[in-house]
Amino acid sequence: MDQSEDRTADAADAFRELTRIMARLRDPVAGCPWDLEQNFATIAPYTIEEAYEVADAIERNDMAELRDELGDLLFQVMFHSRMAEEAGNFDLADVVTAINDKMIRRHPHVFGAAPDGRSAHEQTAAWETVKAAEREKKAKSGAPVSALDGIALALPALLRAEKLQKRAARTGFDWTETGPIFDKFEEEITEVKDAIATGDADAIEDEVGDLLFVAANLARRLSVDPEQALRKANAKFERRFRAMEVEASRDGVDFASLSLDEQESYWQRVKRAERA
Repeated sequence: MDQSEDRTADAADAFRELTRIMARLRDPVAGCPWDLEQNFATIAPYTIEEAYEVADAIERNDMAELRDELGDLLFQVMFHSRMAEEAGNFDLADVVTAINDKMIRRHPHVFGAAPDGRSAHEQTAAWETVKAAEREKKAKSGAPVSALDGIALALPALLRAEKLQKRAARTGFDWTETGPIFDKFEEEITEVKDAIATGDADAIEDEVGDLLFVAANLARRLSVDPEQALRKANAKFERRFRAMEVEASRDGVDFASLSLDEQESYWQRVKRAERA
């Protein structure tokens, strides 16, 4: 047995141990009261949070943290699977079998009788074709099938906007150049201003939403991941804001007590220091 096979066996043993731990935590007699109180709805926010913590560890290139966060995310899969098993819906083996079958089905160029050596771009197109067929098969009897089916409602709004736009674009419903998007951007800004003038909070929210949706479309057209771009913008703002507070403290000044113009001078100082 080579080293790779040894590690596969180790992983299988560790996986079985995690399964036993999860079963014990949910044991009605000897389990953990907190774990026993949970259900799919109460655990879902933790699942989402763990996925973001995985992404954060990757962003920071912290491999030790990534290892731990992937474990936390795996535990979420175990938790949901265990609750489903208790309810008689499915169990962990069904979950693993389902993903095994799906990956083989979606990669005929790898697992088929004759691998075809297609490119990554060609595989992406083929992947979407397979997924479209799967969505159609899943559609309820008599219900209309949409190109937008299967885009999770729980996704972050900006990410979901991008996915909706990508899916719509596959039907041809898309701008082919950035010019019309900028025109739409200006139109939406005008509509936000008009809504503000009316004082209608619902209208303002609606128009700001439209503006953000167009911003996501522009990012997609420019091949920019809007979630990633906004994460970087958040990080930049946080870095600069913290630096302003430090600079003000060094000057013996309470940053919050300064006027907006005085605070802006610190902002510009921090920006100049970053460029130096």
